[in-house]
Amino acid sequence: MPFKNHLLCQIGRDFVSLFYPNFCLGCNEGLVSGEDILCTHCLAELPKTHYHVWDENPIKNRLAVRLPILHAWAYLKFRKTGLVQHLLHQLKYNNHPEVGLRLGKAYAYDLKKAGYDNAFDLIIPVPLHPSRRRKRGYNQSAKFAEGLSVELNIPFDDDISLRSVSTATQTKKTKLERWENVESVFTLHHADKIIGKRILLVDDVITTGATIEACGNHLLKSGCSQLSVACIAEAQ
Repeated sequence: MPFKNHLLCQIGRDFVSLFYPNFCLGCNEGLVSGEDILCTHCLAELPKTHYHVWDENPIKNRLAVRLPILHAWAYLKFRKTGLVQHLLHQLKYNNHPEVGLRLGKAYAYDLKKAGYDNAFDLIIPVPLHPSRRRKRGYNQSAKFAEGLSVELNIPFDDDISLRSVSTATQTKKTKLERWENVESVFTLHHADKIIGKRILLVDDVITTGATIEACGNHLLKSGCSQLSVACIAEAQ
């Protein structure tokens, strides 16, 4: 009887999808049974960096000059007009937080295979200022953190690191302007939650590393025992 009910439910879902299909947020093609948010083809086409299997990588080398970190990775390579840019646009500007969640789960799968499923105590996203978060409705980096959290079975907290100053967008700033823009904009709420913890700090896109450095240094000064970094994409 349970199998029969399950079969009837599946037939019902398949019938509904004929008239109200779900579409891949990467290529806009219809999703088939078993696919979620992104189709199998788009997942296979993601330009992965594989930095998490390197002892040294460009992200870690860039950040380690000014930030004492254990690991530093970007999941994907950002290319203008490419799939990653499209997905990030969907995530940040087209009200599709599920993209961040799906990418977080996908990256967590790769991290688990590499043995990082017990490497961290807490995942913390780089925060948005409350005004920007209200406007967007969510923090895109927190959605990536949530996806990582679900698959790695490591808690995440979107209420520890806070952005106390609303800064101008980093998009068109020079490297020096990016550093100056975020030099002292972060504060901590419930700092006791990070003392002695191995923290994985996550963001959406890393360019110069200015935002990650400012937020990461604040966490280290507040007592976390170890800091690592993971971002959705690396922009060059």
